[in-house]
Amino acid sequence: MVRRNTRTVGLAAERLAFDTLRRQGLVPVSRNFRCRLGEIDLIMLDGTCLVFVEVRYRASNRVASAKHTVDIHKQRKLIRSAALFVATRSRFANSTMRFDVVAIDDHENNGQTVEWIRDAFRPGNSSL
Repeated sequence: MVRRNTRTVGLAAERLAFDTLRRQGLVPVSRNFRCRLGEIDLIMLDGTCLVFVEVRYRASNRVASAKHTVDIHKQRKLIRSAALFVATRSRFANSTMRFDVVAIDDHENNGQTVEWIRDAFRPGNSSL
């Protein structure tokens, strides 16, 4: 097996997630939004809903699947970063918002599975 660096793997996973969501009709707003509070991989519009997307990738030799790796700490960082994103962009101030996860699991010889988890978590459930 050829070992690829983490950045290359991460960029490929984000590209796959982006393409998957675009095929589902979502419209891009921003990619890799970074602020002092954290990073949001993808920000897209699903109709009038502003969607903050965390992309997770796991190779087959990992214990947990990709969708199980967005823990409470990551959720809090995403929620706070999203709040800062919206606070600095008034056109989204009254938008309905949602947090999604795109989980990509690599199964070596069986290819990849991509799972889009809509409304994966909510701020009220993250114990802020």
